[in-house]
Amino acid sequence: CMFEQTGGMFPELVTRSDMNVFLPPIGGQTVYVFGPVEYCRDPSKKCTVRVHDECNGSDVFGSDICTCRPYLVHGIEECVRTAQEGGVGVIVYFRKEGRSLGEVTKFLVYNARKRQEGGDRAETYFHRTACVAGVEDMRFQELMPDSLHWLGITKIDDLISMSDMKYNAIVDSGIEVRNRVAIPDEMIPADAHVEIDAKMYAGYYVPENKRGTVNEDLVKLTKGRSLDEDLLAGPMDD
Repeated sequence: CMFEQTGGMFPELVTRSDMNVFLPPIGGQTVYVFGPVEYCRDPSKKCTVRVHDECNGSDVFGSDICTCRPYLVHGIEECVRTAQEGGVGVIVYFRKEGRSLGEVTKFLVYNARKRQEGGDRAETYFHRTACVAGVEDMRFQELMPDSLHWLGITKIDDLISMSDMKYNAIVDSGIEVRNRVAIPDEMIPADAHVEIDAKMYAGYYVPENKRGTVNEDLVKLTKGRSLDEDLLAGPMDD
């Protein structure tokens, strides 16, 4: 199937019987399925999905300024759990580094956030990106559900994402989402509360136990580590 869908671009798919995992050497997206792939088309089977946008700083190098890596890990854990319980889990990994603004722009934003007057604050989280890049986000999420439709998914039991843009794109494309799963508090890195509090205040999914606390006062109070603390801690320390 993959050989046909890629137009015969990768003959190893049919010539290498010893291959169990295939990672195409191209950008775009990669889909990881946990459990029988045919379960994606079966609405009677539980389906857990995380749509993840690339973040090398966190996914690869373990930066704690955002929730990307721990949320991806949580998504994988939930997908594996669903497969073990007889359902199917799907991780769609998109190459949309830095909200599709690119890695260089993202690190310029991080630098500006840490160096701005008053330090890294939730209340200026999106504004700082706009100051550096001219826009807050360059992703076009309306096309994102295409890979889910290609898999035959019509219903998602657990969507491991708090993004309102991703949720709206999936639902507007005709896929039912029954439950949205927030990142557990204990998995939020020390310096990532600036990001997650700003996003919840801006419209991201807010879990029920936090709906009375996510307000203007919260984003005014939430601050990240100072630049001096970051320099002392080092890029890989948590």
